[in-house]
Amino acid sequence: MESTSNDGASTTRRRLSWDDRHAQLLDAFRDLVRTHDMDDVTLARVAAHAGVTKPVAYDHFGDRSGLLSEAYRAFEAHQRHALLEALAQAPRDLAAVSDLVAEAYIGCCIAEGIELAAVVSALSGSATLSELRSEAELAYLEICREALEPFTGPLEPAPLSAIVGAGDALARNAMSGSMTTARAGETLAVVVRAVARASAIPGARPGRTT
Repeated sequence: MESTSNDGASTTRRRLSWDDRHAQLLDAFRDLVRTHDMDDVTLARVAAHAGVTKPVAYDHFGDRSGLLSEAYRAFEAHQRHALLEALAQAPRDLAAVSDLVAEAYIGCCIAEGIELAAVVSALSGSATLSELRSEAELAYLEICREALEPFTGPLEPAPLSAIVGAGDALARNAMSGSMTTARAGETLAVVVRAVARASAIPGARPGRTT
């Protein structure tokens, strides 16, 4: 249990809700990933960086694998949130929606590229990573499907996975400097439109297209 100091710092820490504490620990993890070798980023170090005791971190994540999994889920949740926010302001046509899907995907990958790459590398080869990727991809593409169908008619879900594959490849190119962020977004938007049209269920009533 955390002790109470004269300056009230510990009292302030205890007042955080479970969700706020969870977010604080994940922020501490991301800070450490930017400045330390991944092998040195332990639950104990995350706890110390967040200013809490080690049992608090273990209570939230169980072990280091749990921490990595939650960090991955947090990135994917942020990516979905960014897409939903962008789509809420979208003009109602296929071109605009495709552009927003592409911009949100590339933008999030670049914004959190270092941290995400470190987490993926640490989980590489594990069944956990495969499960996390599948879970995140299905959730993200469901948002894309719902956003695109008004302009294409009903879509087959499976072909939409090409959006994720192309997005990951283009984001890597943008992060390496082999292409600009703008060019990566423009290219992915073309892919989104093409995949949407190709995924339309044959014989289904088409929606509006642009």
